[in-house]
Amino acid sequence: MTTEQLYQIYLQHPQVCTDTRGIIPGSIFFALKGANFNANTFAQKALESGAAFAVIDEAVYKTSDRFILVNDALTALQDLARHHRKQLQIPVIGLTGSNGKTTTKELINAVLSRKFKTYATKGNLNNHIGVPLTLLSIFAETEIAIIEMGANHQQEIAFLSGLAQPTHGMITNIGRAHLEGFGGPEGVRKGKGELFDWLEQHNGTVFVNHDDLVLEEMAFHRNFAKTVYYGKDQANLVSGEILENVPLLKLNWWANGHPSTQKQAVQTNLTGSYNLSNLLAAVSIGVFWGLSAEEINAGISGYQPSNNRSQILQTKTNTLICDYYNANPSSMEVAIQNLGAIAADKKVLILGDMFELGEHASAEHALIIKKANEIEAGQRIFIGKEFYRHHAVFTGTFFETTDAAFIALKTAPVTGATVLIKGSRGMRLEILAAVL
Repeated sequence: MTTEQLYQIYLQHPQVCTDTRGIIPGSIFFALKGANFNANTFAQKALESGAAFAVIDEAVYKTSDRFILVNDALTALQDLARHHRKQLQIPVIGLTGSNGKTTTKELINAVLSRKFKTYATKGNLNNHIGVPLTLLSIFAETEIAIIEMGANHQQEIAFLSGLAQPTHGMITNIGRAHLEGFGGPEGVRKGKGELFDWLEQHNGTVFVNHDDLVLEEMAFHRNFAKTVYYGKDQANLVSGEILENVPLLKLNWWANGHPSTQKQAVQTNLTGSYNLSNLLAAVSIGVFWGLSAEEINAGISGYQPSNNRSQILQTKTNTLICDYYNANPSSMEVAIQNLGAIAADKKVLILGDMFELGEHASAEHALIIKKANEIEAGQRIFIGKEFYRHHAVFTGTFFETTDAAFIALKTAPVTGATVLIKGSRGMRLEILAAVL
């Protein structure tokens, strides 16, 4: 079956599923394969659960006309998404970066949705499967789409850009993330820069943090249709500064050379001074698309983080900064610095191992321990095998596992403190909130 033929079926059944546990009645089920599963074996169950059609790539499972046989189900999904994207005559904002891309995506959506019918990547559906699913969820009434693109190796952003075909784009930052897959720091820069390459080749508009010298240089050496700068000084479309960080941020922003240049003070529900650039990115996009200051402020102040990224949780005994969705050396450093800058009588750091660092793991974990010991804190707790390797050398309390830390914190509770909890998702640091 050709992509065009499959697209005609999609137009009649514009819902796509890849998991039989969440089948939408009347949808098209794509039988994808993974290291430990073959969804062709679940195709019949998908139809029995309400799917209209099942796209399979093994002929033995085709037992009726409701099974659509293709050479490769994943490729068929990606080709269908690419074809659908070509039919959408709307701005598409492509977003990538080492840190902050999900928060920035959510902020941009919160702002633009005050004026436009928007669609943004749900959760972290930002890979070779998630981006096609996102694209196939964009319908005719959508006016602007925001597509998050994640990567852990080179050429991945180039491929995802070819699917999403962004007209506008932004790289939040270039940090020390996924060093193993990218082949080191320079590989990260090259890999994330593939979004800029796409936008340069397709006459796109980019939004650049003028305070980030790496991003500024990357933009300077490319020719875009338009470059929009945001940052702290006056030489930007939008400028801003932090008014308060106690621990929630209060933002001051203003649009330079814009009819409304009056400073706007906005209370946010985010913590972390590192979120200033993410906030200004959303503001600059709002200004670029002609939103009023009132609409932008409503979007910023109305955004409630709920994804364990820069999220504040007030317990009976402590104020927790829940930032344990993921971690890498760059995000760890700024989170530690932010805790050091927060006005609080008692501070505690609880840091978990960072994954996907390859040969850089030992040195990067040692550096984070040093950074943690440079700020004033009542306790510094390090969790995980990589951190534990350094327990005999550095000051701090070390645990090999999160379960061991849980028992220790339950036995000797932390009270009356502002507590930063940060580590890679696989460390399961969220369980510690129950004893804090």
